[in-house]
Amino acid sequence: MKDFTCRVPLRWGDMDAMGHINNVVYFRLMEEARIQWFAQMGFSTLPQGEAPILAHASCDFTRALNYPGDAMVRQQVTRIGRSSIEMQVVIEKDGEPGIEYARGRCVVVWYDYAKAASARWPAAVLERLAD
Repeated sequence: MKDFTCRVPLRWGDMDAMGHINNVVYFRLMEEARIQWFAQMGFSTLPQGEAPILAHASCDFTRALNYPGDAMVRQQVTRIGRSSIEMQVVIEKDGEPGIEYARGRCVVVWYDYAKAASARWPAAVLERLAD
């Protein structure tokens, strides 16, 4: 599954003194989408065995996002490597399709916790990524 979208409610407490959603919350929105996607893919999020781990995250803030409402977080796998994937993330607001509030990028690595090193994607995971 290369594309995934989730709805995340914005909270009043997510705003900062500037009256808009604080910059750090954008990373939390991207994290929530990533963790929901991991769950849907059947990936463990616990630091044991082999599981995905975040290696990079970046965000360009294009519009101020405001409470109330729901963020629509859309991520798309753009590259599959030997042990990593790169994803593009777009944050919009529910009811405002096509209006981009932020654009991000993250790199997720398949990680072997026992060896403390990246590992090749298992064949079963690559199959799920191909859907």
